[in-house]
Amino acid sequence: MTFPVLFLPLVLLLASSSFADTTPLPVDSSAAPAASIIADSIYYGGDILTMATDAPQYAQAVAVLNGEIIFVGDEKQSLLHQGEETVMVDLEGKTMMPGFIEPHLHPSIAAIMLPNEIIAPYDWVLPDETKIGVQGHDNYINRITASIGENAQNDKVYFIWGYHQLWHGELSRELLNRIAPDQPVAIIHRSFHEIYLNDAAITAIGIQEADFLGNPQVDWEAGHFYEGGWLALVPRMAPNLLDITRYLEGLSIMSELVTQNGITTIAEPGFPSSNFEAEYALLKMEMDKLPPYSVYLIPNGTQLYRMKGGNKEALAFTQGLDEKYNTDNIKFLPNQIKLFSDGAIYSQLMQMQDGYTDGHDGEWMTPPDLLKEQLSLYWDNDYKIHMHSNGDLGIQQVLDFNSADQKRHPRSDHRFTLHHMGYFTDAMAQQVADLNMEASVNPYYLWALADKYSEIGLGAERGENLVRINSLAQKNVPISFHSDFSMAPMEPLTLAWTAVNRVTSQGSKFSQDQRVDLYTALQAITINAARVLNLEGEIGSIEVGKLANFVLLGENPMEIDPIKLKDINVLGTVYRGE
Repeated sequence: MTFPVLFLPLVLLLASSSFADTTPLPVDSSAAPAASIIADSIYYGGDILTMATDAPQYAQAVAVLNGEIIFVGDEKQSLLHQGEETVMVDLEGKTMMPGFIEPHLHPSIAAIMLPNEIIAPYDWVLPDETKIGVQGHDNYINRITASIGENAQNDKVYFIWGYHQLWHGELSRELLNRIAPDQPVAIIHRSFHEIYLNDAAITAIGIQEADFLGNPQVDWEAGHFYEGGWLALVPRMAPNLLDITRYLEGLSIMSELVTQNGITTIAEPGFPSSNFEAEYALLKMEMDKLPPYSVYLIPNGTQLYRMKGGNKEALAFTQGLDEKYNTDNIKFLPNQIKLFSDGAIYSQLMQMQDGYTDGHDGEWMTPPDLLKEQLSLYWDNDYKIHMHSNGDLGIQQVLDFNSADQKRHPRSDHRFTLHHMGYFTDAMAQQVADLNMEASVNPYYLWALADKYSEIGLGAERGENLVRINSLAQKNVPISFHSDFSMAPMEPLTLAWTAVNRVTSQGSKFSQDQRVDLYTALQAITINAARVLNLEGEIGSIEVGKLANFVLLGENPMEIDPIKLKDINVLGTVYRGE
């Protein structure tokens, strides 16, 4: 059992705590059949919320053997599985649930962002410190100037993440040159879909204007690379992004955050971002330390198209990755693929049907004709497709393409999943349901963006109705939540809190008709988060035969005021019975 150091005053280790009393409970040996399976551990004495049914269901006890659940039910019946070596874990009134699942998180982003500088509009909580947010152009410029002066070096690119033009004002290559004439500086946008480079960084990376001729999503004079320009730049930047020491430091911090927030499974839809072998090798180095969670990887069809020279070549590369690269705690999900439609919501570059109030245009991450080709190719090869799509025009384009594919080549239980879904209408939610699609959404968009976007870019009607989750729930569309880290904190309870309360960073209570009930929100971070990965037969609920992955909570989320949901203490995790 793994308990973060932060919580040791609340929960002590099994060997020394009454929380997990190892004294065997009395057993009537005459009632125990000789062939009873003896458990390694039995959990009892608290609220055990199984998440195994469509309504809240509790068990009195859970027995575990070799990392799997062998019994769920009555406490007295569980004692049939008790032996001399069985560890009896008294929950002492605490709550146990299935371990939280993060179905869309990017270790590569975490590895780059976490050990480098963070200067964002709002605070970011790290294991050992909180990076204070900053707003306003002058405040932002002063903060990055001080950070560069204190930390940047002439022989290494200095990365700062968190810039957003609506909170921080305009940025340019010229401005960065004035701040840092000699040190290579790269300002990564809050969306992680854009970057600004100064002259020294361009020289350090070794790129030239001619390398990006014809790319409409590169503004060379401004040092600005966005969406397709960002995707083209990332492989060229790989040696700078994949600095081994700092990258591994970032992965280590990520592991702390994963465990601290009750997560026992993460998945990255979109591997790799820049360099397949290097990213895999570094990730494996972290996972060889045996942190208490598993990683599932889904190939990045869009990036592999660029790396391998075509869609068919990319598809061929994805086949057999599980046989070649799977380990005990890193697994490629077979016949699954990640594709991209429109631009990032944090950049206000998602494609919107009615455009933007300030007149700017959205962007396509993948040109529609290429996206259509990719969708049809993977659909025809019976892949589960994970589709990054944000704006109502971007989502509608995907719906139209897939509708045509379904008519041409019908498939059952295809589980095509739309990811993010920043803005869409109720009518589009019905189309999602009619096409038997699923949704993995980021509720945090509402908290972080709704106030500002209601004022700038979208207007009140659209800005206040970001991520219409209840429209999906009412149509029985399977829903999961994800952080898309670092688009939201790696905090499943915070995601659930946002979906249940729909309260923004400024305290606004927008689109209250789109709130979902508490149990639906908990399903979205447990069993439905497992479903989006096709893993609901292994994880996501407390049922016999599934992995013994649990999270231990200081309060029962079903019994508190929903506004306090995000403040529940995560006391620790159980991973594969340990």
